[in-house]
Amino acid sequence: MASSFKLPDLGEGLTEGEVARWLVAEGQEIAEDDPLVEIQTDKATVEVPSPYGGTVLKLLVAEGDVVPVGTELVVIGAPGEEAAASAPASGRVQATPVVRRIAQELNVDLATVAGSGPGGRITEEDVRAAASGGDGRREPLRGVRRVIAEHMARAHREVPPVTWVEECDFEDVPLERLLPTVVKACVDSLREFPELNARLDGDAILYLDRYDIGVAVQTDEGLVVPVVRGVDEKSVDELAAEIAGLAERARAGTLAADELRGSTFTVTSAGKLAGLFQTPIVNHPEVAILSIGRVAPRPVVWDGTVVIRRTGTVALTFDHRVVDGARAAAFGLAVIARLESPS
Repeated sequence: MASSFKLPDLGEGLTEGEVARWLVAEGQEIAEDDPLVEIQTDKATVEVPSPYGGTVLKLLVAEGDVVPVGTELVVIGAPGEEAAASAPASGRVQATPVVRRIAQELNVDLATVAGSGPGGRITEEDVRAAASGGDGRREPLRGVRRVIAEHMARAHREVPPVTWVEECDFEDVPLERLLPTVVKACVDSLREFPELNARLDGDAILYLDRYDIGVAVQTDEGLVVPVVRGVDEKSVDELAAEIAGLAERARAGTLAADELRGSTFTVTSAGKLAGLFQTPIVNHPEVAILSIGRVAPRPVVWDGTVVIRRTGTVALTFDHRVVDGARAAAFGLAVIARLESPS
């Protein structure tokens, strides 16, 4: 007898997920525990196995759809068996509640829209294309890009940010060790300024006693922030090796879910693409993020003489609900002091 498989609870308090990619097709024979579908959550992409073997009779949700936990995703049964009467057969429009809401907001009659999803299901892209009259190309937010958009919108909505910027002399910092050196300097300074290694927890400030630093990495799919654990116990060389490994896995899309969560503070650097300085957005629920601007030889006054030295900027964006401006500035100067006099 055919059975439907529902989106399972993936933990971490998640209530919904995006069907990023189907790993099976209708009519395909699969065994128990075969890869079934990739689900994109706000933490990572998770490969979900099939709970039982049989024939894939019907895919009920299109790639790119975001659905709540408990939504029926696929019908699996015996070879030759037919899925229960589908919505097209009964004359009903197939669309998720989210798509129906978007259609209502855009004044689109779903009965006039041809669905491009599995079994004729109408997708969000179908609705938006109908609303625009086909004028121009529309690409729905999906996967990592959707998660980035949600995180950035939440941070902008909830965090009152302030950005502090100052110049820094990087002459004594090897460029190939720039990022791990900055991460180490940040953690050593966080010991002195614990309110920047904290988070707002309801009506209280939670001061964290661990130093797990997020390091922003640009990938083809968008920006991801893998986490380096226990930075306070590691040398710069150890950090360099670990950051390089995380960045490689991030770009290959092979990071584990637990490598993308639980950071207490974030460091970002765009390298050669960095402008003079940035105003980074706090990585919610953290309360601060530090970025490094473009580091290059520049004329500066050094001991009363104009000389050429490798110079850049340090920018710190912080949540003003938790961190006072003077303390944030003092933290930034402490980081700069450590970078200008590395041990």
